[in-house]
Amino acid sequence: MSGLVDALLIVVAVVVVIARQFRASRIDTGRRWWLLPVVLAVVALREPGLVDAHHRTASVALLTAELLTGLAIGAGWAWTSRIWTEQDGAVWSRSTKASGAVWAVGIGLRVGLFALGAVLGVHQDSSALLLALAATLLVRSGILVGRANSQRPAAAPAPAYGEPVFRSTGKERV
Repeated sequence: MSGLVDALLIVVAVVVVIARQFRASRIDTGRRWWLLPVVLAVVALREPGLVDAHHRTASVALLTAELLTGLAIGAGWAWTSRIWTEQDGAVWSRSTKASGAVWAVGIGLRVGLFALGAVLGVHQDSSALLLALAATLLVRSGILVGRANSQRPAAAPAPAYGEPVFRSTGKERV
């Protein structure tokens, strides 16, 4: 039953991520952007079947390749996402067509890794895919938060006591 629950969790997570990918979303650097990837990683690591006991070396090599693929997909996804700053200072992001291509290549690589494992006779559990998805989301979120922090305008220093305060009317005079 655990494998079925893991597979269902992976499908739900991927559907939510892909569905939200092309919608504009606000990047909130104050929230716990790392929480979902950590929860996914804990769920993946709780199972002992992450590494095949009969093919330990091949299994670890496939798991390493899966994690590196996840990290690369997360980085590619983050760097191909468009970010912009609104007038109120909020930073927003939305994935581009290039982000969709990154996802397509990533899915292709993961299918290839699964096929290679099947040819080698390595038992592959869904926890490896879940762990790679956690790595993807963690890297993507971390890069986007870093990009968002670099997009935010520096706060204007508060005037010292006794200095005149200039209030903006929202329109520049010419």
